Amino acid sequence: MRKIITFTALVSFLFLGINLVKAQNTSDKVKKILYFNPEVEPDIDEIKEPTNTAFFSAVSDNLSERKNRLIKTETYISFDSIDKQTIIDYCINNDADFAVVPKVKYFKVGIGKYVFSNQVVVSMKLFDAEGNLLTETDYDTYRKNMRLLGTTVNSVKIGTNGAIKDIVKKLKKLSSSTEKRF
Repeated sequence: MRKIITFTALVSFLFLGINLVKAQNTSDKVKKILYFNPEVEPDIDEIKEPTNTAFFSAVSDNLSERKNRLIKTETYISFDSIDKQTIIDYCINNDADFAVVPKVKYFKVGIGKYVFSNQVVVSMKLFDAEGNLLTETDYDTYRKNMRLLGTTVNSVKIGTNGAIKDIVKKLKKLSSSTEKRF
């Protein structure tokens, strides 16, 4: 009798442990997101590196709050003419689930020769690993935040955070509408 109780308890703990491990693996799936360097407009070499630094700083801060992993590539892809096969190849080679092609467009806010601040429009296109466009967004720091003063680096960070939040919101809406269809 004592051996049967011990055996039953051991088997119960074994099954309980297996079920807990399965539950952890399915709920904590980490998505790998591949980010390309943003296309910078106007095309001036002096602003590309600070833009990349500010952009990826905002992306890494934003992704640290979520269960996603950032994969950064030092490649520029034209925002307006994106080749589907290029996205597929980069996703396969980097083992990425999604790819983001960004663009940062600068413009000045001011009156006449007086410039108050540099504002940005951050645009992003999100692709899945098969190269299909899932969603795209743009975030205008001047129109959305109505901020007139501030540094260019802060404008890029605010625009990047706003664009990422908008993409996440659109993805949630898209996934809920596809679940309702099926």
